[in-house]
This record gives sequence, structure tokens and C-alpha cells, in this order.
Amino acid sequence: MNREPEDNATASKPRRRGPLRLGFSTGAAAAAAAQAALRELLGLPCPEQVFVPLPNGEMLPIALRAHGRLGSSGQAEVIKDAGDDPDVTHGEVIGVRAGWLNSGGGKEVIVIAGGEGVGRVTRPGLPVAVGEPAVNPTPRRMLRQSLHLAWDEAQRPGPLRIGVEVYVPRGEDLARRTLNPRLGILGGISILGTTGLVKPFSHDAYRATILASLRVAMAMGLDRVVFSTGGKSEGFMQARLNDWPPEAFVQMGDYVRFALNVAARLGFNHIRVAAFFGKAVKIAQGLGHTHASRGMVDLRFLGRLTGELCGDAALARDIAQANTARQALEMLTLARAGAVVAAVGQKMLAALQGHAGPGASVAATIMDFDGAVLWQA
Repeated sequence: MNREPEDNATASKPRRRGPLRLGFSTGAAAAAAAQAALRELLGLPCPEQVFVPLPNGEMLPIALRAHGRLGSSGQAEVIKDAGDDPDVTHGEVIGVRAGWLNSGGGKEVIVIAGGEGVGRVTRPGLPVAVGEPAVNPTPRRMLRQSLHLAWDEAQRPGPLRIGVEVYVPRGEDLARRTLNPRLGILGGISILGTTGLVKPFSHDAYRATILASLRVAMAMGLDRVVFSTGGKSEGFMQARLNDWPPEAFVQMGDYVRFALNVAARLGFNHIRVAAFFGKAVKIAQGLGHTHASRGMVDLRFLGRLTGELCGDAALARDIAQANTARQALEMLTLARAGAVVAAVGQKMLAALQGHAGPGASVAATIMDFDGAVLWQA
């Protein structure tokens, strides 16, 4: 394949969002590579960058890493640019091989296959059917529209009948750093994107992952789910509930209100939330999103609780002036002030029930930072 200069690998220069730079999704990258591969098949000039139609109607220029003919196929590659988002696929190669189909008669046929490094769906509950390559619906539409830009330019008679194979050379290794194995997407990454663009530090992506995980659990027939705030707390809960299927465990991160609300709306009857003490205090404070940017652990709140329940003004003052929730917990443990932890738990449980609404049964587990259960109800 022809290779463009290295400087062109990021020549598309997605727009900025304030001080942070927008990137483009794996779906947009695949659409660009597909269009270039078809241009090679058609013998059309292939520029250094192609324009991909986005769902909002805009056209996004995306630079090509390489393009050319490979026997009877066209092939092209794009370097995925996630902008300023910490995306696992940033800087990776997304490629497409394209070849003519002989079947289809007088109808248009576009077959999208997954090559090396693109996962295959093995469980129900996702937007793509079991057995299909993990190329989500919006990227599929973008890919088809992008192909039509080249096909319409060529003005060939008859309908377009083409097979395209999306591949990601390092996709299988990258997938180990994603939730794909948990979702039943095996063998590689997913080709994703609902807008074609990647917003820096996207909240939408994480919320979409929570929703996808819950839908997989639903499709498995589960009526209960265990939310955790991260991989470590999830691991402790999986060890404790080792007879529960892995699909029942969902990492909600900081998205407490969102996770509880969606799980309840989807009809989960039993929802348990597991958190370390620091996050538990934040939830007890009423924070629906527990990232530090939305609010810090209020140790003065914890100090007031300590004073009310223990009647120890000195301990209450020390708790309020502690550096971290971990230090505060150490003080409470030494003082055998389990009543304070229990009070945090009750307030946490009330907040969680408020996020879920009256239809679901909610439980909570508070752990210390080594995974020991401090309180649950």
C-alpha cells in the first residue's frame, strides 16, 4: 500500500472543545478507511484525506495512513486519533479491506465483516446480534454512507455490491484493557461511536458502557445487579458472591445516580452497591456523581456524625480535621466507633434508594480499603 508521510497521520486535526481537542471514533476511522479502499477498487484518485459523513450532517476530514490495491482487493488504513481523550485505541491502526461481491442480483449488498482484532458478539443484549462482528449500528451507517460517496462519484451502472472487512492489528491485545470480555465480545475491540466524534474525557462513553452492561445482564435473565465504584471493589464483591454470574457485576464508576436510576427503569428488582469507605461517605452526603470535580469527601459532615453518636468532642474534631477518608476510618476503627460507619451506611442506603425510586430493593456494602466488610444492609 502507498504510505503517506508520518506527519499526515493526524492531519485531520479534529476541532477543539475549549482547551481540549476533539477526536474521532473508531467508527469514523473505519468509515474513512472503507471509502479509501473502495476508491482503490474503483480506480479513483485517492487523496491524502477523505471526508466522512457524520450523523449530524457534517463532513469530517480524516487522514489516511496507507492505501492501495492488494490483489483483487482495495485496502486502506487510518490512525485513530482520540484527541485529548484517554482512549485505549488512540494512535492505533484501523483498517479496511474491500472486495466485490458476485451475489445480490439487482439489489445493493454491503456485507460488513470483522477481521483480526475486531471482536465478535457472543451474548445477547447488545445493539449487534450474536455472531456478528462488534461493529455498532451508527458506525455501520457511517460506513455505508462513506462508501456511497465514492460509488456515486464513480457513476458506475448498477447497485453497489461489496464486502468490507474491518481490522485492527492490535485489537485483541487492546480488548483486554476494555470491558469487552465481560460483555461477551471476544477476540478484539468494538467499532464504536454514536456521533463519529470523541469528546475529551467523555461522560457519554462511560454511561453507555453501564447501560450496555445492564442490557447484557437483562438478556441473561438476571433480575439483580451489583454495582461497584471500580475494579478493585468489584473484585472483592465477586470473591464474596462467587456463585453470582459475572454479568451481574457492573462497574458504575462515579455515576451513582445514573446507574441506580437506569437499573431501576430497566426493571432490576435487587440492586446492591459496594463502595470503599471514602466513596460511601460521598454517597451518604447525597452526591449523585462522586468524582472529585463534583465534590470532595466532607469530613466535617463525618465529624458531626461522630460527635452526635459518640459524644466525644475530641474524636469528632480529629475526624473533621483528618487529611483523608482513609485516615478518618483508621481513627474510627481505633475508637471502636462502628456506630458512625453504620450511620454513614444508613445515609448511603437512603440516598441510593432515592436514586433508584420505590420500585427496586436496594442494598449497600461498605468495605475498608483491604476489602473487609465494615457494614452492609
